[in-house]
Amino acid sequence: MKIPSGFARINDEVYVADGNPTIVTDDAIAFLKFVAEKNRRGRARLCAHPGNDDALHEMLIAHTGGAYVQPHKHRGKSESFHIVEGRLKIFLFGDDATWKQTIQMAKPGGGGSFFYRLHSETFHSVLPETDFVVFHEVTNGPFDIADRVDAEWAPAEDGDPALQSAFIEAWLKGAGLPAGASHSGTQGGTT
Repeated sequence: MKIPSGFARINDEVYVADGNPTIVTDDAIAFLKFVAEKNRRGRARLCAHPGNDDALHEMLIAHTGGAYVQPHKHRGKSESFHIVEGRLKIFLFGDDATWKQTIQMAKPGGGGSFFYRLHSETFHSVLPETDFVVFHEVTNGPFDIADRVDAEWAPAEDGDPALQSAFIEAWLKGAGLPAGASHSGTQGGTT
């Protein structure tokens, strides 16, 4: 599939919009889904901001149903998601690997919350529930990979898929994590 006009390739899963204004069409979403499906990690993103030093970062992100995101938190950052297509669950964890909350996300009218904002340094991850999920993410810049803290108690994104699957199964059971982590949250009004 051809890269849409106005996209510049950064790497196998990241593209940047090189026009002003940035306009996203159905064709752009189809392209991101195509790239995510072909990508080893099952992800693709279009960055609407021109560079890593921008004060505001806006991204349109596509994940396949099999994409694994290691729980992580961001130092000094807030983030929000707005679901465009599909469904996903957001999992929140304490620093000690305690499962805190699950938030069911879906496009408007899809049976879940369509907007979420996290303004604290909280370990979190997402789990797509449909073949594809597409969402708009906003966070404050500038981007520095050192601001991301991966949970040492979770399998790495480039690690053993069997460990990742076992970890995800533990999330879905609402029992926290393997190896004795505890469960202290409820799914209340957020599922």
